[in-house]
Amino acid sequence: MVSRRLSVWTGAAAAAVTLLGSNPAWAEKAAPRTMAEATAGLERRSGLLPVYLDSKWGRLLLVLTADAKGDCGEFLYRTAMRSGLGSTPVGIDRSNPGQTRVLGFRRVGSRVFAELENFSFRADSGSAVEKQAVRESFPPSIIWSGEIVAEDGGAVLVDISSFLTRDAFGVIDALKAAKQGDFTLAPDRGYLDLDETLVLPENLEFEAHETFVSAAPGEEVRGIAPDPHAVTLVAHHSLIRLPPPGFTPRLADPRTGTFDTVVANYAAPLGSPIVYRLASRFRLEKTDPSAARSPVRKPIVFYVDRAAPEPVRGALVEGARWWAQAFDAAGFVDAFRVEVLPEGVSPLDARYNVISWVHRQTRGWSYGDPITDPRTGEIVKGAVTLGSLRVRQDRMIFEGLVGADKTGAGGPNDPIVVSLARLRQLAVHETGHAIGLAHNMAGSTYGDRASVMDYPPPRVGIVDGKLDLSDAYKVGLGDWDRFAIRWLYGEIPAGAAGSDALEAIVRDGYAHGLRYVRDEDSRPTGSANPNGGLWDDGPDAVAALAQAMAVRKIALAGFGSRNLPAGAPLSDLRRVIVPIYLFHRYETDAAAKSIGGVDFNYGVRGDGAPSPRAVDAPTQRRALAALLGTLDATVLDLPDSLIDQLSTGRDGAPDRQYDTELFSEPRTPVFDITAAAQAAADITLGNLLEPSRLGRVSDQGARSPGALGLTELLARTISTVFADQPVNPREGQLRRVVRERLVVGLARLLEDPATPAQVAAETRAAFEDLGRRLDALKTGDAADRAQARYLSGIILNRSREDLKALVEGDRKRAAAPPPGMPIGAQDGEDGWFSEPVIAGNPSR
Repeated sequence: MVSRRLSVWTGAAAAAVTLLGSNPAWAEKAAPRTMAEATAGLERRSGLLPVYLDSKWGRLLLVLTADAKGDCGEFLYRTAMRSGLGSTPVGIDRSNPGQTRVLGFRRVGSRVFAELENFSFRADSGSAVEKQAVRESFPPSIIWSGEIVAEDGGAVLVDISSFLTRDAFGVIDALKAAKQGDFTLAPDRGYLDLDETLVLPENLEFEAHETFVSAAPGEEVRGIAPDPHAVTLVAHHSLIRLPPPGFTPRLADPRTGTFDTVVANYAAPLGSPIVYRLASRFRLEKTDPSAARSPVRKPIVFYVDRAAPEPVRGALVEGARWWAQAFDAAGFVDAFRVEVLPEGVSPLDARYNVISWVHRQTRGWSYGDPITDPRTGEIVKGAVTLGSLRVRQDRMIFEGLVGADKTGAGGPNDPIVVSLARLRQLAVHETGHAIGLAHNMAGSTYGDRASVMDYPPPRVGIVDGKLDLSDAYKVGLGDWDRFAIRWLYGEIPAGAAGSDALEAIVRDGYAHGLRYVRDEDSRPTGSANPNGGLWDDGPDAVAALAQAMAVRKIALAGFGSRNLPAGAPLSDLRRVIVPIYLFHRYETDAAAKSIGGVDFNYGVRGDGAPSPRAVDAPTQRRALAALLGTLDATVLDLPDSLIDQLSTGRDGAPDRQYDTELFSEPRTPVFDITAAAQAAADITLGNLLEPSRLGRVSDQGARSPGALGLTELLARTISTVFADQPVNPREGQLRRVVRERLVVGLARLLEDPATPAQVAAETRAAFEDLGRRLDALKTGDAADRAQARYLSGIILNRSREDLKALVEGDRKRAAAPPPGMPIGAQDGEDGWFSEPVIAGNPSR
């Protein structure tokens, strides 16, 4: 491929050298030796490029062939981590993929430069001058240069050792972003692993051991590395032959839930948009394109990491294979397979699509990556990373629901059986990302769990008053999944007829009731779409919340030592109870989306999609009542006998897997029911008092007299929480916890600069009314009166200093709810069973 960038720069640089009459410093070198002299005694391997291994000096030398302009070839270049830090919050994992770019090698004078091409900005159909103008408007990135060691004719020998031992993955930036200290690379403590060099016709694979040092490493590094001042990791580099011509890019459609690459085309006609999006997909071709059903030229094959033990490995193979159903339904015969990775093959070998099994210190992320050619959107490798502790966390949750005595017994309520069912879902979900599909968070709201690309909660039934896990997870794909594969991979004719065929697929799918809500409209607490819940189940979020509360009640009623494996410390109950006590947290999130909710789609002009519409008032009021019901003190309380069991002491060195999962400080043995109640209340109130949600409630109330308005929402919330009704002493204590959390939530709302002005105005009026009501309280429980005096003094203080102090003090004092999300997950990710996006990496 002709150089897009450096051919212009190269000519200018060469001319400058000639005009100066002397070479720049980097060009003032002795004439290179001959190739034979420079490679004498070195091991030569032939493949995509000739490679020489110098085991004596630990060097790798590459043979490049330069044309008259100095271009030495272009390749797909991908970095990854062969070994990881094992820290979930930092996110540097074994088999962690980096970005894939087009890398060009260019010869200029006595050096070779490595340059990343910039394909985000183009002039696709423009003239040569237009294309040059775009190239000169947006920069490439020269990431390395090396001195030519020898040359013969047009062939040059370059030592790429320093190219491979630099911090190509971005470990230093990742550690700094995670607040783990300012690390630097120690060149004298790194080396190339020549034994791991792989030279093949289509790809080259290299590995380098790199040591990163810091005088002040962070807590995560201190808790993992044997010497936290020196962290040694293994980086992997792949040079891959550019895919051959023949792949037909497909423009992404916002209604189909696929990953895409954004391109700006500055040669677009004035009447057309500049930006377009390339859908990410594998090259999949029928041997007979005219046939409705046909075998394929090259099937898509994924390989499960041999590091996954049985029965985990078998579950991963089985779950990922479900995608074969969708490809077969789209007319591709034997087009998708899943096998076990052959012995001795690296999971990072570019020839293999791999589902990797990765260990971390705490339960954490799983993700799937389509590694694409940035020029076309063609997926050249699928990379899936699954965290090994997740299945153990799942088993613990199921033991918390039905009892550890059922573990290993077989049958539908065996926590191991259900955990393996969850693993199948995880494998098919993450593999779905790796073949080009994004999340569809509406998949749980229609049909029989319509998409594996949603986040699936366990469906827990109640049979004769007991919990039933027989239908916890669906087997196989859903309607959305088959639709998405049909649209993304289906054979279509060229030109306008192909566009019409794709549009027909979309219209047919939506005519049959399909819905789609993207990740970004589901994850944020204040997101508006009522169908965009995470870990919700069913079309009616309020009914689902009621079911979750019923499951929670049954599980807590029988909770105790039976929920622990034989021989486990009784103190482990404090960890196991957290996901059971907060079992309703995701249905709470989902129900809250109906309040101020707006049901919208991603339609395009002329497709006949319905207009966005606010959730009807009765549904919003039902949702509000259901949320307020989760704040009832009788719901938040636990029996004395259980609180006593939960107060068992614990001995031994700290364990991160245990310490980060509790309602209160891990070294304090006494269980704090008020801390548990606060966590539950904060989840509900955090959803209810989210500024953007209240802004929509205010707007909807102003537009429609019958709608749930902000004044009504605030009045019902305050009157429910501060209802004057007799309770026993501990329920009174929990009621005061909820009241304090509501006052703090309202104070935060008033102090938040993101709160809309009208919301702030109505909130302040309701807040001050509450303050006057509390100030007037003269009878009743002494503790209630004391709290009323304290809170009213803060609310009615006109200087607002007490209000600010309350908010600041709460930030420092109050503990966040224990993580439902993988430990250390990024903003917005919240799921015991989830897989999040990795910061700084295009992971899904």
